[in-house]
Amino acid sequence: MPNKTLLVLSVSLLLSIFLSACSPQTVELEMASLDGMPASVQAAPVAVQRAYQFAAANPDVLEHLPCYCGCGAMGHTSNYMCYVSGEDAQGQPIYDEHALGCSICVDITQDAMRLMRENKPLDEIKSYIDLTYAQYGPSNMP
Repeated sequence: MPNKTLLVLSVSLLLSIFLSACSPQTVELEMASLDGMPASVQAAPVAVQRAYQFAAANPDVLEHLPCYCGCGAMGHTSNYMCYVSGEDAQGQPIYDEHALGCSICVDITQDAMRLMRENKPLDEIKSYIDLTYAQYGPSNMP
């Protein structure tokens, strides 16, 4: 009986090692602090807060991703602009409140975050965003 138990434990251990080695590696995302963000962002649902935190910390990603909510008519030229409209004289972000009420903007950002955690390259993330969200309206990218 003890040999059977040892065999089961050995197989279980080998299986867990094999599965962990085959699992996709996840990447830790850089996130800005909520401190200093507008009160409206701090009071928003967690998913929206996380999208703003990601946007503020990752302009190099979201500036290359379009939005399909129709915000191009507002002058937005990327998903990043749904969150940040520019910088003040000290280089601090000037937050745009558009994404507070736009689920498409937030969904695009959440998908980008998920794909970045999966270590997908930016061109693959953009292709996914284009394929998934183009049905909602025109891209806001020039």
